Amino acid sequence: MDGLIAVQARIGQIQARFTPPAATSASWASAAAAAGLTGTGSATSTATLSATGTGAEVVGAATKYLGVPYKWGGTDPATGLDCSGFTQRVYADLGISIPRTSSQQATAGRPVASLAEAQPGDLVFFDNSSSRTGIDHVGLYIGGGKMIAAPQEGDVVKVQDVGNPTLIRRVLPEGTSTAAVSAATGGGLAGVPYADLFTQAGAKHGISPALLAAVAKVESGFNSSAVSSAGATGLMQFMPATATGLGVNAADPASAIDGAARYLSSLTAQFGSTELALAAYNAGPGAVSRAGGIPANGQTQSYVQKVTRAAEAYS
Repeated sequence: MDGLIAVQARIGQIQARFTPPAATSASWASAAAAAGLTGTGSATSTATLSATGTGAEVVGAATKYLGVPYKWGGTDPATGLDCSGFTQRVYADLGISIPRTSSQQATAGRPVASLAEAQPGDLVFFDNSSSRTGIDHVGLYIGGGKMIAAPQEGDVVKVQDVGNPTLIRRVLPEGTSTAAVSAATGGGLAGVPYADLFTQAGAKHGISPALLAAVAKVESGFNSSAVSSAGATGLMQFMPATATGLGVNAADPASAIDGAARYLSSLTAQFGSTELALAAYNAGPGAVSRAGGIPANGQTQSYVQKVTRAAEAYS
């Protein structure tokens, strides 16, 4: 029951931080009761929430964003979150990296066969659009047939009925504490230069630390003094104008890594995939926009492949 008690305590903290709009969100009391988080819900809800300690920790991390406005492409709770920005942020708060978009997140972890087997903390995915195929929405299951999700424009992050998910994925390993999961997530970076900076920046900006390390390896070979023939400098090889625009000191590894994570997060939101974000990092956003995809030059195509392979090796 420790996990449930922790979640109950979180509710009190949330009430002091957010006041959801009355027109778009249930009251805190009704939302908490509907989610089975108050301790006064049914025995079924209580049993479900206490099934896994790590699941309860994920639910606790999710509840602090109740009432945050929906914003398409949003990854910052200060301005708004979209559905996958919300789920990515929750897991990042626990030191766990998952992909940015709902369709990408639908490949993370392992499948759960049915809602009857779902546990708190699982990701539930939906195909809501008849105009295009594939996953386009994600929520975070909290037990008792409920989820927390960022639903749509004009709404807020809130508790909802889960309905009939198209598929369900479990990111957390069975029987593993959150601390152990975090250690395992960064395990591939053991011995990598600046591993702590990659992990911190990745969690802060919702970018895989393995991807950041891969960019540094391909860009500079982890050399913070590197200077390219084109004039790019530092560990993450920023051109002077890009570094100035981001407010980055390219020669300082901490500043460069944080700036690269922030830049990649922005590019991923703009272009909708990691591959296109990497192409834009290499060739510039304008080149990707003009090409309508990865530019047809061999250098950029090779760059995307090299970074992707390196990221897989570090994951």
